[in-house]
Amino acid sequence: MAAYDFPDDLRNAQLRLHQARAQYRRLCQALPWSVVPSDGWTAVERQYPGYHHDFPATAGYTEERKAEEASLWALVRQLSIEVSAHPYWATLDRSAVVDARMALKRHPDAASADIDTDADAAA
Repeated sequence: MAAYDFPDDLRNAQLRLHQARAQYRRLCQALPWSVVPSDGWTAVERQYPGYHHDFPATAGYTEERKAEEASLWALVRQLSIEVSAHPYWATLDRSAVVDARMALKRHPDAASADIDTDADAAA
């Protein structure tokens, strides 16, 4: 992978995107399985005999959690657009854009927030 001289604002946007995605994943893992109140049920998978998954009864999301989820999802979308539509990409040869995008995702200054949510959940 070639070395790229990413602008500071692009690296910062990518870092904020990683942070927002990690925060959104943590929130979603903590939320009930249904947005609205719902009775519990068991899913039976016919393809794998003996497999089932239980969905417990839930009161759904609170209004605060709905607002928090919507706000974080909007932030992730906004930052995704900010990164993908950054003017820097137009300065590269089209054949190098994908390689550069992958390099940015893994750039040490922009990847430090890519948190393992399994480790967070265990903590």
